[in-house]
Amino acid sequence: MKLGFVSDSLGNLPFEEVLDRATELGVSGVEVNTGGWSSAPHFDLAAMKSDAAARKRFAAAFADRGLDIISLNANGNPLHPAQPEQGECLKDTIRIAGELGIRTVCAMSGLPAGREGDLMPNWVVASWPPETQDILRYQWEEKLLPFWTGIADLARESGVERIALELHGSQCVYNVPTLLKLRGLIGPLIGANLDPSHLFWMGADPLIAAGALGEAIHHVHAKDTFLNAPVQATTGLLENGGLMDIPARSWSFITLGFGHGEEWWRNFCYRLRMAGYDGWLSVEHEDVLLNSFEGLRKSVDLLRGVMPVDASDYRPQEF
Repeated sequence: MKLGFVSDSLGNLPFEEVLDRATELGVSGVEVNTGGWSSAPHFDLAAMKSDAAARKRFAAAFADRGLDIISLNANGNPLHPAQPEQGECLKDTIRIAGELGIRTVCAMSGLPAGREGDLMPNWVVASWPPETQDILRYQWEEKLLPFWTGIADLARESGVERIALELHGSQCVYNVPTLLKLRGLIGPLIGANLDPSHLFWMGADPLIAAGALGEAIHHVHAKDTFLNAPVQATTGLLENGGLMDIPARSWSFITLGFGHGEEWWRNFCYRLRMAGYDGWLSVEHEDVLLNSFEGLRKSVDLLRGVMPVDASDYRPQEF
């Protein structure tokens, strides 16, 4: 496995300084946000789309420091009914990734409205009342499948081999069954960006999810979640309070090791290898209480101590 981080983890720093910090931390690469729900402070999508020289300078900044571009990440809602620019961001990101020789693009599946003409996305999280099933049929059959069929064609034309979808709330694909459903309908180009933090707050088990996904794991985000038991006991995990007020929330994103300790992360890394995954662990720092670089450094240090790096070579002796 190889270790890196998501560029928005240091979104307050200029691009070149982010790469310098990556070198300081001793990681192998950086995953770069391109738009969507990110302001993309380190990536000028329009310039990268139209200017080959800009793409060359971008790639050279990594190469000069011995760093890899882990992936490009268009982490928005590409099926938003009133924001078509989100879908265009994903398409442009795929085209640019192809031009740069990047084989993995991270994204969200998208979440459409509940019916034609609605302007707001609609996330169905229950099977009752009955209209929820009509919403799901509309979203999957009329919006999600046509969109991703076209995206898969574009990815193949562009030379992108993997679309890693984050299992994220308020998206059509948010857990193992929905990821495997879309993958089965579109093909193995679709896989998971396995981020434990979202599974934690949705009540799933990332350790079991890793085994269930197996070869469908295309990418891994390393992010932790603090489950605030006293608040959770009265509100549950369906939390819509402000992200900055951690004491009032039932769950919050937190620096690695502060929500789940080193033993959990060691087990997670081993489960990933059991599942056949030997790719990137990309730290995504979103802890609002810790300094960004300090939190990133603590997360990198934790993972460096537990992640397998070298190929296995032990075999029992024959006698």
